[in-house]
Amino acid sequence: MSRKKKHKASSSKLQIIPMGGLEQIGMNITAFRYEDSIIVVDCGLSFPDDDMFGIDLVIPDVTYLKENIDKVKGFVITHGHEDHIGALPYILPQVNVPVYATRLTMGIIEHKLEEHELLKSTKRKVVSFGDTIELGHFRVEFIRTNHSIVDAAALAIYSPAGTVVHTGDFKVDYTPVYGDPIDLQRFGEIGRKGVLALMCDSTNAERPGFTASEKTVGKTLDTLFEEHGNTRIIIATFASNVDRVQQIISTADRYGRKVAVEGRSMTTIIDIAQKLGCIKIPENTLIDIDELRNYAPNKTVIITTGSQGESMAALSRMANGQHRKINVNAGDTIIFSSNPIPGNEKAVTNVINELLIKGADVIFQDVHVSGHACQEDIKLIYTLVRPKYAIPVHGEYKHLIAQRSLAANLGISRKNIFLLRSGDILEMNENGAQVNGRVQTGTVLVDGLGVGDVGNVVLRERQRLAEDGIVIVVFGLDRESGRLSSAPSILSRGFVYVKEADELIDDATDLVLDEVTEALDRGTTDWNKLKSLVKDVLSDFIWRKTKRRPMILPIIMDTRS
Repeated sequence: MSRKKKHKASSSKLQIIPMGGLEQIGMNITAFRYEDSIIVVDCGLSFPDDDMFGIDLVIPDVTYLKENIDKVKGFVITHGHEDHIGALPYILPQVNVPVYATRLTMGIIEHKLEEHELLKSTKRKVVSFGDTIELGHFRVEFIRTNHSIVDAAALAIYSPAGTVVHTGDFKVDYTPVYGDPIDLQRFGEIGRKGVLALMCDSTNAERPGFTASEKTVGKTLDTLFEEHGNTRIIIATFASNVDRVQQIISTADRYGRKVAVEGRSMTTIIDIAQKLGCIKIPENTLIDIDELRNYAPNKTVIITTGSQGESMAALSRMANGQHRKINVNAGDTIIFSSNPIPGNEKAVTNVINELLIKGADVIFQDVHVSGHACQEDIKLIYTLVRPKYAIPVHGEYKHLIAQRSLAANLGISRKNIFLLRSGDILEMNENGAQVNGRVQTGTVLVDGLGVGDVGNVVLRERQRLAEDGIVIVVFGLDRESGRLSSAPSILSRGFVYVKEADELIDDATDLVLDEVTEALDRGTTDWNKLKSLVKDVLSDFIWRKTKRRPMILPIIMDTRS
């Protein structure tokens, strides 16, 4: 009987279904399915592109999970960055299953759930490194790794079809600021038992060599504090980089400086990390922003958000003079302890220029190390795990291709390396692997309190409004007589400055009057047809005169008494 059961299990295939995180850096989410069990690794968001006007966040389409909700056993989270946990408050109301994560990761998740009033309705379990959780046909083991946030984990996902190792975002750091180094021994032990597939972080797959230890930043900070001992120091970094914050605070304490923290996300993360013992702050080192005036500038350090040039972040508001409590002065030392995320370069440069104009000394080189594995680190993991199949994840397509080359050079057959796209269903067991079908994937746009109520049509309208403005045409009709009761009036916003375009507006008004009158004379009574007519003739006229295509909005007033 046991042989039959084993044969049945081995004949089924494991399905790996990425639903985000492969065409971009961000919005990481992957489903694993074996028969009637589904687990989901991570649930991240991404930030809107420049042409997504008014959009706050972008989250994954989880239609597949909703359609199979009875099979979904839980979300298993690798670490606490937004691109891995940020979509949870929006997805959990639709897919209400337990969440499993390590200590700090869960602390950050719980803060989000509390803000969205989901804490009581969401089952949660804090998992320690080395622990294994049972989820249907799956067992999931959490393995210690290093990253730019504390408590990052890789996952060993055990299924009847074989074992998959998912690295999460990781680096190999033998001297981490907090906690222990990556558990390379465990990777090797799992590798010796046989690994079906490795899903490895690709973010730095184009970079040769090893990723430097986080502690190297501490040495750089020490030098900068010594060189700039007579100035106030403002340091911008990622709020979630607890190790970096720890090093800044420790360095400030050694040099007798008080530390103020600015930025809501920075304050929140530090508070959570401090409560969980993930950061150690010397007594009487932290002060409130309002207390800065009580100390000489060269005896203070400000840790702030805004290292990516975000328009509403604290550093950006300091740079443009809109911060209510902090003014950047000539002689201040501003340190960017981060590298711009691809796409943010222009925004970061703009902030740097604003700071330089104010006379600040801006330092933006050599004060950051990556939290992601470079080529030699990736090779090390492949060598330890020795997978049959390689599935590069986390990155743009060029990053996935770079990892494919690394895996191939290590001896993995190219036919066993899969460059997946979001929605692909990769089916595998020891006998073979292939992409077999797709599920619905995509993006859902979050605008304020609205989730998914802004689609491509609305975005196109916003793009047109931003590019060419809007022209509003208002006229009155008497329904009973079918005649005009008030002549057309044209208003515009973001199109032309009306006072300097009187002739254009007058000609457009006359054109609409003639066309509507003629249509009414022909017996046209359908208001939708009249609106379409106004749109068409006015659009053609404006294009001929200005080579612009503003949005045209006809409004017909019913003047029937």
